[in-house]
Amino acid sequence: MRIIDSTSIVTLLFSLAILAVGYAAFGFWTTMIFTVGFLGGWIAWMVVPSNGEWSDIRVPYFVTLILFLGHRVEERVMGFFAALQAITGVETPEILSWEVILLVFTSVGAWLLVPVLVARRNAVGVYLAWTFFVSMGVTELAHFLVVGGPYRYFPGMLSVALLAPAAWWGMVRLAHGRLREPLHIT
Repeated sequence: MRIIDSTSIVTLLFSLAILAVGYAAFGFWTTMIFTVGFLGGWIAWMVVPSNGEWSDIRVPYFVTLILFLGHRVEERVMGFFAALQAITGVETPEILSWEVILLVFTSVGAWLLVPVLVARRNAVGVYLAWTFFVSMGVTELAHFLVVGGPYRYFPGMLSVALLAPAAWWGMVRLAHGRLREPLHIT
């Protein structure tokens, strides 16, 4: 478990700032979903000792990143934001609004720094890796919770079936480094 230090406080404030921007862009309910990834990632970073190196998470990171891009395409093509607006009642902001630009810059932009920062064994890089993997592996499961009934498609749902497991792989590798022995199920 990490101790509370200036890095943990700054990263917590960063997570809270992203949630504030998310609230400005998408309102309360969507921000509650974002909270799982950003505060959940921060808590995982604080609680789970990450003894892995960049080489341990490189493949899961890039697989998850590529699947995330595919997920965003599915959401865009299948009308995710219109469906989200129908559920939350919050009008979808323009793609070039300050809220959306700042949200993408602070979250996705920060996640793109993971390779450089983790390779340098920077604690902030490990924090960002946790927020990335928890966001992709846990937060994105919300696509299955908002279907409005059994077996109904919600935009983005199909790609989450691949995205979430890739992120879980990243979380395992981040927490344990290279798995030196095969896992056995008894």
